[in-house]
Amino acid sequence: MTNHNGPVGSSENGDNPCSAQPARPAFHASPDEHQVTLRTPAELADALPYLLGYRPEDSIVLAALREREGRGRFGGRARLGIPPDPDDWAGAAGQLVRGLVTGAERRGTRPEQMVAYLCQEPARGETGREVMERLRPLAQKLRVECGALDIPVVEALCISAGRFWSYCCDEAACCPPEGLPMGLPGTSVLAAAATYAGIQVRGPLSDLHARLLPREGAVAVEQAAALDAAATTLVSRILDDDGRAEVAEETLAAAERAMRRLAEAQPVSGVQAEDLRDDRLLAHEEAAALILGLQDRTTRDRAAAWMEGDEAGPALRLWRALARRCVGAYGEHAAAPLTLAGWVAWSTGDELEAREALAMALGADPGYLFARLLHQACNEGLDPESIRRCLRAERAGPEGAEADASDGVGQSTGCVEREPAEPASGAQPGSRRRKRPQGPSGAARRRTRARDAGPAAKVGRPRTPAGTDRPGATHPGRTRARFPGSHTAGHQEPRLEGSRGGERGTEGGGERA
Repeated sequence: MTNHNGPVGSSENGDNPCSAQPARPAFHASPDEHQVTLRTPAELADALPYLLGYRPEDSIVLAALREREGRGRFGGRARLGIPPDPDDWAGAAGQLVRGLVTGAERRGTRPEQMVAYLCQEPARGETGREVMERLRPLAQKLRVECGALDIPVVEALCISAGRFWSYCCDEAACCPPEGLPMGLPGTSVLAAAATYAGIQVRGPLSDLHARLLPREGAVAVEQAAALDAAATTLVSRILDDDGRAEVAEETLAAAERAMRRLAEAQPVSGVQAEDLRDDRLLAHEEAAALILGLQDRTTRDRAAAWMEGDEAGPALRLWRALARRCVGAYGEHAAAPLTLAGWVAWSTGDELEAREALAMALGADPGYLFARLLHQACNEGLDPESIRRCLRAERAGPEGAEADASDGVGQSTGCVEREPAEPASGAQPGSRRRKRPQGPSGAARRRTRARDAGPAAKVGRPRTPAGTDRPGATHPGRTRARFPGSHTAGHQEPRLEGSRGGERGTEGGGERA
């Protein structure tokens, strides 16, 4: 049903799942093999953290429903931060709805209904009900966007200050104007089923982001000085072919030493304590050299091979610590360690941290191709094993890489990072012969070397180089030096959360590796 001039799925048309309605649909959530039926707004509100795997803050969340055996079942999910400017709400609503529906259609599972959530805590002096009323136009825009695609929104909920409200029901018996209190965490039927299935719900995403955000204060000043000092010596070496190879070996050796140090550290209790311990084990000068060394693409690709077994844990801790050291003007340099952190998290089964780390990498550098490819692959529910095989083959040497490519693994999403077929506008063709890359995409690049136009090293440069007509234009035949002083503001992309059955999707693309 579509109503382009009004609300979609309102309480008058029988689509609302309130208990006050005589005919209420049942929505089925399945934590692994345990099926739970949800019928009321209270049950839907309680289900949100279990649908996502964490407790969203300041978020728009869409959950797709599809018909199966005469019952509505949850499919893909998508999340986007609530824009602070109401003028941006229409664009955000359209972006989120189209992203989720397009991704589902690519997999042949177009949503038939939607459940929408708006989650935001009150500002100082504001009540939860005032938040609900303030966000009502955003809820309406979501319903209109879904209605334009013939997808009714059967429930839209606002969650704020420990209470929830329904935008689709005005029955005081089940949805009073003052809202209803959220149940105690872990006390619902769905919580019991999720616990039985071994599903854990994390805290808010802000806790996860804090592990990856740059440090502030006096520590940041000291780290920035160390980065400045390292840049004066390392950048010129990386820009030289011979020096780049030397820096690559030094960087990887230093990373291995740091990983051993982290692996041997005494365990502590608590996430914050763990991160502080890791930070103390990494000197400013050491972190600066590693951050700059990882700006070389082939060095980063070789480091990506530490993604499983005993190496994965220390590697993930190291990449987090390096992301926290990309302070001040070096914020764009965080794309490399954040991408590595996201890759290791995904490889070890932590899709939530993987998606967030990769999204933060794209916020640091929107054109970072490796992050964009991994982000798309993770969101679409692809198996990371094909990428792991490619990395193992590269680590084993050229023979293993060629054998792996012959099996078609080199053509997987994570193993293909192609240079642009044509030089960017304003760039001059290069004259140097491209060296054989050593990273995870080497097998694919060897098959397309006729398309390659420049060396693999990409050591950051300002976002708007002189002589180009667009930011970040690639200069084939040259290495790309990124110097401090040009930090790119992060951008927001919808988080397409998906279900355990692979109901994920996002639009992907990219410009730089």
